Amino acid sequence: MSTSAQESIRGRARRYVTEVARDEATIRATQSLRYRVFAQEMGAQLHTRIDGLDYDEIDDYCDHLLVREAETDHIVACTRLLTDAQAAKLGHFYSEGEFDLGGVLALPGRILEIGRTCVDSAHRGSVVLSTLWNGLAEYVYQGRFNYLMGCASITPGPHGFAVDAVYRQVDPQQFGPAELGVKSKNPVPAWKQCQQDESGIPPLLQAYLRLGCQVCGDPYWDEDFNVMDMFILLDLTRLQDRYEKRFIASKATDSHANIASLV
Repeated sequence: MSTSAQESIRGRARRYVTEVARDEATIRATQSLRYRVFAQEMGAQLHTRIDGLDYDEIDDYCDHLLVREAETDHIVACTRLLTDAQAAKLGHFYSEGEFDLGGVLALPGRILEIGRTCVDSAHRGSVVLSTLWNGLAEYVYQGRFNYLMGCASITPGPHGFAVDAVYRQVDPQQFGPAELGVKSKNPVPAWKQCQQDESGIPPLLQAYLRLGCQVCGDPYWDEDFNVMDMFILLDLTRLQDRYEKRFIASKATDSHANIASLV
């Protein structure tokens, strides 16, 4: 890597830092960001337990990964992570409410679920997402997880959801095996579908696909958020290999170095 590229990466890393929330105030700050993005910006109907926060029972079992802007200390992005051990205590994964996941949950190894990912409108772009994925990669590496799963949302265009058009944009190799039997519990109804793709694949889903995620089954229509959720699954061997090569190698040569972008 050239000197200028290394300096660019370090400059980005100084602007944004990632961490797992360790106290209630920080967790509440991530829920406040989620409320602003999902309820105020997107118009989602949240069944929240606390006014002004996107909060549900699953939050109490999750780890909350966040990105701060170093200069202001503001939280500008976040996601919540539900491990298989935490899901066992809760009694289910979030995605099980939207999809039949018997085949996925029978896979050998540890499963990590990602959800409620959002970025402040003033900070959207590849740098913040890369920083968030770097924190995710470290979390995955430390926990020795084998699979990452979750729901990637797509908003409708002016005339509805272009299910077929969106799915045609996904590389055929990025569809998960049919034998996993992932099935939507509330498919997008015909009257909500349109033929022309008017919204495209959003940056978050593009990032998932670049990480190597597979799309499994047909989408679920989330009526509260008015989005279609695509179930995504990632074999984390690839992510862990990239983390080890980039993060471990950079730490060996520079104790203050940060992870290069994983996406």
